[in-house]
Amino acid sequence: MMITESEILAAHILIVDDQESNIQLLEQLLGEAGYTSVTSTMNPQEVCTLHRAYHYDLILLDLHMPVMDGFQVMSDLKLDAADAYLPVLVVTAQPGHKLRALQAGARDFVSKPFDLIEVKTRIRNMLEVRLLYKKLDDYNRELEQKVNERTAELSSSEARFRSLTKLASDWYWEQNETGTFTQVSGPVQELLGLGVSGFLGETREGETTAWNEAERQALQAKIEARQPFLDFAFSRINADGSQQHFRVSGEPMFSPSSIYTGYRGIGVEVNTNK
Repeated sequence: MMITESEILAAHILIVDDQESNIQLLEQLLGEAGYTSVTSTMNPQEVCTLHRAYHYDLILLDLHMPVMDGFQVMSDLKLDAADAYLPVLVVTAQPGHKLRALQAGARDFVSKPFDLIEVKTRIRNMLEVRLLYKKLDDYNRELEQKVNERTAELSSSEARFRSLTKLASDWYWEQNETGTFTQVSGPVQELLGLGVSGFLGETREGETTAWNEAERQALQAKIEARQPFLDFAFSRINADGSQQHFRVSGEPMFSPSSIYTGYRGIGVEVNTNK
């Protein structure tokens, strides 16, 4: 992520000073350096309003001004700031105010009387940091927007998948690596007589329903081999003599590091014969 020379020279700069001679000196210095968007004000009370309107990349702020000094201006800017970076470079003739200014939120300072080389260097350095910060902030917002859009797409796809699953099957299921159901949708309890702690085709203790043992073992073998299965047929004979036939499809699930995490699939009752 780079900041070009043209971006630096096109940065929006505001000079705030109650002395017109200081403003003229800084405007001349910045103009000779190639900066093309420089404005100024001698009224510190309008700085917040101007910053809200123009979002300056740098505010050259004199600390010693009547009515409202630079510290109060920074305080108001912090309360009103649209972002977390306060782009203020303070101008002061009092060395003892430098630390206080930095603690108040200023990013850097220049001393009066001006050392023109120092002023130009500090202005350029601060603008480069400020523009990088803005570019990074824009990138993060763009990334967040893309993530939100992708999340919405995935949610929509999942909703469509769930809807199609309901149309194409009687139940949807997921189970973990130990064979325990972790998610079941649809009337699996009514169809199979199983709760979320059971396994497809498993006969519970005391159950009078007779599952086809060969089919159950064949399904179990596929799952133990981590194989997908499509329309696998299995059946059972109920206590009243009726027979139920089912078809189930499933696929193994793996983590990003290729660790087996379980199965997911769909099932449907084919018919019931009495």
